[in-house]
Amino acid sequence: MAIQIIFNLLIACLWMFLTESYTFVTFLIGYIIGIALLFLLRRFIPDAFYFKRVLLMIKLVLLFFKELIVSTWQIAKLVYKPKLNVQPGIFALPTDLRTNWEITLLANLISLTPGTLSVSISEDHTKIFIHAMDMPDIEKEIEGIKETFEKAIMEVTR
Repeated sequence: MAIQIIFNLLIACLWMFLTESYTFVTFLIGYIIGIALLFLLRRFIPDAFYFKRVLLMIKLVLLFFKELIVSTWQIAKLVYKPKLNVQPGIFALPTDLRTNWEITLLANLISLTPGTLSVSISEDHTKIFIHAMDMPDIEKEIEGIKETFEKAIMEVTR
């Protein structure tokens, strides 16, 4: 993947030199041309097309912002109720993520989302212990995290 990014940057710089215009717009046009060339020649490059992974990263960021807005709204509704009726607790989230980077990313995304906090990770790195401000259904919480963040992280890293 890294070699493809370098090729793409080289193609963009070559485009700037060939057109003799050294502006950001010219660089951007060259970069888009580089993406198209790498896409057309992807069968000759040993690794998967890198721009697909970039799009998946953007999808992960957008998913985080969506979850951030939804959870902020839910927490705000809970806080402004006249009578606070929450069921806080700690639960173990079994994870299918393998590397430390993936587990750290998931734990940080969980902690950055209002209402949840990653407390600890098990010794064998198969479970993340999470404190939730309101969790009426533990299985629903686990499925929600696995279907959103964990699935998106696996798409990006694998």
